[in-house]
Amino acid sequence: MIVSASSVEEQFRAMFERVCVTGGAGFIGSHLVDGLRRAGATVVVLDDLSTGRRENLAHHADGVDFVEGSIGDATAREDAVAGCDLVMHLASRVSVAESMSEPELYRRVVGTGTREMLESAVAAGARRLVLAGSCSVYGDAPPPISEATTPAPASPYAEAKLVAESHCRAFAEAGRIATICPRFFNVYGPRQRADSPYSGVIAIFAALAARGETPVIFGDGRQTRDFIHVEDVVRGLMLAAMATDTHGGEAVNFGTGRGTDLLELARVLRAGPPRFEAARDGDIRHSVADPGRAARLLGFETEIDLATGLSSIGHRPTS
Repeated sequence: MIVSASSVEEQFRAMFERVCVTGGAGFIGSHLVDGLRRAGATVVVLDDLSTGRRENLAHHADGVDFVEGSIGDATAREDAVAGCDLVMHLASRVSVAESMSEPELYRRVVGTGTREMLESAVAAGARRLVLAGSCSVYGDAPPPISEATTPAPASPYAEAKLVAESHCRAFAEAGRIATICPRFFNVYGPRQRADSPYSGVIAIFAALAARGETPVIFGDGRQTRDFIHVEDVVRGLMLAAMATDTHGGEAVNFGTGRGTDLLELARVLRAGPPRFEAARDGDIRHSVADPGRAARLLGFETEIDLATGLSSIGHRPTS
């Protein structure tokens, strides 16, 4: 049975009281904080504000505590998880391109940082940790991509995400804490930053279109992506936290099962004729989810189609 957002929040309220969200001032994290507060949970955000913004949380007058610090800081971690029964671990570095030039940074923050977060969660007595994983671990697997697909990471970012998942499975198998690893496909929505070369392609294209500027496409533009709205991701994360039949670090795809190529995206956003540059190392050609496992295990299916989702960020797509 597919579970609606209102039903998710009602069920969540009965299971969790205090939740730590790492990376909670960021794009996805701040929307997750919104959902957790609607469900009545007290939230502690751990964020070093390297990419997150305090203003993303400014509308919460109460019920949200903020710890400014890195997941590499033991004191900050301990302060953030104290008294929490659930940890939503979204803090990460997120750029394939950056990871190619700084692989050690990604190993430290994404891989080692997840293990350290798990240790802190266990010490605090948390019952579960939900890891924000990535579809990048599949590499250039042919779509639709299921969780049974053998991982083939093509960048240090993807490799580090796979290591983070392995830490979650190891802790769960040792009986230390229940874990689950949703693998996000291309998330978009309000608050997504467009002022960085590492931002999501929808945010970048939309900002360029608004300014009447030409988008840059790396490659021929026929590469496909599975775009999932952030509100769908929030609902999926809350379902993942509540799932009683999944606790051993299972991977679960969060995607729509529908692919859109970048040329079509530019057209829909009225971004104008693109300028093409050479494909970048580590970029994936096609990435479209098989979302069946999320439906079976979590009762999760996406509700927001691309046209509706784009309107949520102030754009009226072309037909």
